Amino acid sequence: MSFIELFILAVGLSMDAFAVSVCKGLSVRKAEVKECCLAGLYFGGFQALMPVIGYFLGVQFREYITGIDHWIAFVLLGLIGISMIREAGEREDESGEVCPTEGNPFAVREMLVLAVATSIDALAVGITLAFLNVNLLASVCFIGVTTFVLSAAGVRIGNIFGIRYKAKAGLAGGIILICMGLKILLEHLGILG
Repeated sequence: MSFIELFILAVGLSMDAFAVSVCKGLSVRKAEVKECCLAGLYFGGFQALMPVIGYFLGVQFREYITGIDHWIAFVLLGLIGISMIREAGEREDESGEVCPTEGNPFAVREMLVLAVATSIDALAVGITLAFLNVNLLASVCFIGVTTFVLSAAGVRIGNIFGIRYKAKAGLAGGIILICMGLKILLEHLGILG
């Protein structure tokens, strides 16, 4: 996997976390550096951890499914992408959506739940990484750092601009993941060089 492909994958995976971070930015009167970094640490940490778990799950079964690994990557990335696009469409349809403002929006329990929820797709991507020629440590670090940066920026953007870009981020992330899955499939079928 090239650096450009890894970058595109990392950005695609981080779009859910970015969208939730925008919402978090809406829920505070003034987003300080502390809130931006906190969102980045939660979301970036889990986006780095989940592919590692998925990778080791995929390695356990690699010998049994090596002949169809490209189809598995295509289907998993495609399903995740379609889900993200569908969720983005549902967000667009909901008029007057407001992020909750009661309580502490950065409470540990809430942030843990959101971090796990936004990184489930990274678990599936980790399974596909087990079938590709990748440096796992470098890949997950890059995914984590990318998500950290985009999540921290998302809190600030949400605090400044509001929710209008939340659905568009999910749509973009879904399209990116579908394209990555299609590229993996086409490369393995010999259609792309």
